[in-house]
Amino acid sequence: MNKKLMSVHEVAELTGITARTLHYYDEIGLLKPTKVTEAGYRMYDDTALSRLQNILLFRELEFPLKEIKAILNSPDFDPSEVIAQQIELLELQYKHIGELITFTREIQKKGVTAMNFDVFDKSEIEKYEAEVKAKWGNTKAYQEYKQKDIARDGSNYSKMADELLTMFSELGELKHLNPNTDEVQNKIAALQKFITDNYYVCTNEILGGLGEMYVCDERFRNNIDKAGGDGTADFVKQAIVVYCSKRKV
Repeated sequence: MNKKLMSVHEVAELTGITARTLHYYDEIGLLKPTKVTEAGYRMYDDTALSRLQNILLFRELEFPLKEIKAILNSPDFDPSEVIAQQIELLELQYKHIGELITFTREIQKKGVTAMNFDVFDKSEIEKYEAEVKAKWGNTKAYQEYKQKDIARDGSNYSKMADELLTMFSELGELKHLNPNTDEVQNKIAALQKFITDNYYVCTNEILGGLGEMYVCDERFRNNIDKAGGDGTADFVKQAIVVYCSKRKV
């Protein structure tokens, strides 16, 4: 491998990203330079460039910078497993784009009456993204959950699952209300507290991710809708979005 250190200008020329972007990545701790010269110039080695390559791939996959940082900083980070996941996501996007191209050509051929909204469905991509984020993005929460899981016995686990489903059932009974109402928002606050008390510290960011998973993962959606009736998973997700948006700093 090339051992030569590269300047910001050289990295920018190599990758096509701007010097300003590299400076910003340094400021937020996403990509630190290998060294900074006495004159204040940032320099990057092959290890830094490899990390940058991962950052750019995840950016192409539309991952937020905060989530990319969490993934790359995970103590369990496995480059070979991550690249396999990136390939899977890229292949899913490739398939999705191919379906859109075919659909658009059909419109060109038959006219705008050729209706097919299924081609806009990205749930398969979103589901896989949620799994990747859950594995790498919340390592601390996952480890906390494992520790609590070891400490509890089977009866407690069953009781907790029943309590959680009861909470979804109660939320299902509120589907006729606006997700923004106090009654619904209080239920979401109780859900967040329950997860924190029994599984792991459920930050607003983690709660938002769970809301996405409740609708993107068919297993969660089915169980939640079974507990609270059809549409409960979507309703809970909407209520979580409102809840988290009110608590942004």
